[in-house]
Amino acid sequence: MSPVPRPPGARLIHEAVAHQARLRPDATALVFAGRTVSYRTLDRAAEAYAAELGRLGVGPGRLVPVLLPRSPQLVAVLLAVLKRGAAYAALDPKLPADRLRTVLGMLAPPVVVAPSPAEGASPATAADGRTVWTPPAEELTEAAGRAPDTSAAPDQDGADGAAPATVFFTSGTTGTPKGVLSPHRATTRLFGPDSFADFGPGRVMPQAAPVSWDALTLELWSMLTTGGTAVLVDGDYFLPDDLAELVESTGLDTIWLTAALFNLFVDEDPDCFTGLRQVFTGGERLSAPHIRAFLARHPGITLLNGYGPVECCVFVTTHRIRPADCEAEYGIPLGTPVPGTEIHVLDGDHEVPPGALGEICVSGEGLADGYLGNERATAESFATFDPGTGPRRIYRTGDLGRLDSDGTLHFHGRADRQIKISGHRVEPAETESAALRLAGVRECAVLPVAGQSGAYERLALFYTAEPLAGTGGTSDADGPVDGAAPEPDTVRKSLAAVLPRAQVPDDVRRIRAFPRTPNGKIDIVALLDQPGR
Repeated sequence: MSPVPRPPGARLIHEAVAHQARLRPDATALVFAGRTVSYRTLDRAAEAYAAELGRLGVGPGRLVPVLLPRSPQLVAVLLAVLKRGAAYAALDPKLPADRLRTVLGMLAPPVVVAPSPAEGASPATAADGRTVWTPPAEELTEAAGRAPDTSAAPDQDGADGAAPATVFFTSGTTGTPKGVLSPHRATTRLFGPDSFADFGPGRVMPQAAPVSWDALTLELWSMLTTGGTAVLVDGDYFLPDDLAELVESTGLDTIWLTAALFNLFVDEDPDCFTGLRQVFTGGERLSAPHIRAFLARHPGITLLNGYGPVECCVFVTTHRIRPADCEAEYGIPLGTPVPGTEIHVLDGDHEVPPGALGEICVSGEGLADGYLGNERATAESFATFDPGTGPRRIYRTGDLGRLDSDGTLHFHGRADRQIKISGHRVEPAETESAALRLAGVRECAVLPVAGQSGAYERLALFYTAEPLAGTGGTSDADGPVDGAAPEPDTVRKSLAAVLPRAQVPDDVRRIRAFPRTPNGKIDIVALLDQPGR
């Protein structure tokens, strides 16, 4: 079924959702914990919350952090922020306090939307005097009953798809996260009548990814801007049994899984996909054996490989995977551009011919405005390129690839150290920076460790140590002689207190000295063979 077309004026995410509420008010927008929420109720509740946010100073151009757990109320609040002309940053309520302070400092919000301490999270301690608004504990029908007769949204006649909609936070090399400011059109370009997949009334998709990921955009707005239904997963984990149960109980027919999760589901219960219409996967290199097994078991399910950095919002290319792709020379193809997007493979500032290797660069409507408060990083990653038809703004992904003669993109790895683990974009340098700030850590290196499929599955941290103050330990050129130094378990727990989960190494080893190559660089192969202490 094709998506219900957005009206010509639906340049903005919340306009597209409101259009669905007018067109099909009683249709199910959300399912949560066995209860349903209609489009009418969702939109009216968002209007009520928008009125309250307006009284707290939320308006066009402002950035609003939202630290609510996954629930219908979270969705209504996100829409309320957008209705006020502001942009939201959906954040994990369990963020370490220091990390949250850093993020709030970057956003400079008029208000922080957060749960009450009684709900198990207390981000107010990191708000440093900022206004904290906790929405009432209520069903959305109660909020909808308070909605004003006229819209609480400010006049947005001058707004267009370039207006900021959301901020995604990603890893930074210095230890400070980078805030990616993404406009409305980066989202709405994906889900129109010419979309890369089948969206619209009748489609049902779970929202299971962490709300701070850009996967939220795929799982939530793909449904609500086109008339589908989003099933909000109640809990932090989503396993094969959960998928099978939701297919049975909600009619779920569409799902997004990171490559690592996809592999897990195929290994644990390949029949859990039964009843689905389409499966999206990606986020890292796909495992041909797992893809092959899925296609053999479920030939009638559409399987799409989606590729795209957060700076370009969800996907820039997709590819419908077929059995022959499992034998492709360069692995499963990344595919062809999604609507409003163009791919350029460059060597420096020059486009390379088909078949030649170069850096994957992206232009079009999906590009972010840049990094919050970081003009230098923005200038390094976003550039101007003229393909012969006039200059255009591009994002340099740092990924290497090539376009074949059919215009299909193929992936060839990273040009820098940034990697993906279980769908999370991870910067090893950020973990190293945090480790070097710990007492007793003298030198360290963080390496990704691949699993049997060839995809990276975990981080390993190696470090040399010096005696902790007051322990009386002694050291030589190789580190502490008598063991008076931070133990691996202590180092890992300290990192877990200040870093997002994806940045915390699973394997921490203290070594006497780093093995070196003849030119003085760390010998990576030898390092992975080092025993821990």
